[in-house]
Amino acid sequence: MSKTEAILEIKKLKKYYGDIRGVEDINMKIKEGEVYGFIGPNGSGKSTTIKTIMSLINATSGNVYINGKELDKNDLEIKKVIGYLPSEIKLYDDLTAKEILDFHESFYDKNLSKRRKDLVNLLKLDESKNIEELSLGNLKKLGIVLALMHEPKILILDEPTSGLDPIIQNIFYELLLEEKKKGTTILYSTHILSEVSKICDRIGFIKDGVIIKEDNIKNIEENSMTYLTIESDEVDKIKKELNMKIIAETDNLVKFINTLKPNELLEILSKYKISKLLVEEVSIEDLFIEYYK
Repeated sequence: MSKTEAILEIKKLKKYYGDIRGVEDINMKIKEGEVYGFIGPNGSGKSTTIKTIMSLINATSGNVYINGKELDKNDLEIKKVIGYLPSEIKLYDDLTAKEILDFHESFYDKNLSKRRKDLVNLLKLDESKNIEELSLGNLKKLGIVLALMHEPKILILDEPTSGLDPIIQNIFYELLLEEKKKGTTILYSTHILSEVSKICDRIGFIKDGVIIKEDNIKNIEENSMTYLTIESDEVDKIKKELNMKIIAETDNLVKFINTLKPNELLEILSKYKISKLLVEEVSIEDLFIEYYK
């Protein structure tokens, strides 16, 4: 498959639970080898979208395609190329981690023992413990091994780092970067925004069941607004002429959300006596807050 083609595509996906909206109109194309950050607060529709892709729930309307083929929940060949890490991991409590991994390994024709062992050692997972004895972090580590051990072509990750300590989080990011180098396609759902700039190529912001903005991370960071702070005895005149949204203000100092290009801004400000001038980049976190007001 050409890397310009979509390996995972969602068209006009809608899911309602009775009268309650899950997602309203999701359209998404993820190319082969791309890491797509699916960003939004809790309740925005991320998990509903993912559960639909995984055939855990049925869509009200719309379609999901893998490799250009419409998703069929009974198609075992499609399932073999997908690795899935849910936000909440629910397994058989009376089995050990080893028994769960053995069971999972039995689904595949190829030998997974080396990959499994490498992941278990890397994440420091104790296979001897029963599922009911595992902490949230260790349960998530087991979920990571289950998602990755069969070397899937597509990884679907729903809030993957919740419960992991910072050291294991960094190991997990390194694992994903290795997967990215191998050409694995990754859908990465999160509301923790510091994660997306580490591994994602492109971001889709979801709000109220609809993707409200989608772009590659470089464009989002370069073309987004900036914060502009000005200190001047003529601050009232500057405020009137700029007519931009003010987010903080004291006597002679004001902080704006700036949407002007540098040349336009300098042309306006050159008419005034300015004591201090500061232009700051807006972080992904700041953009998130702005989109979801």
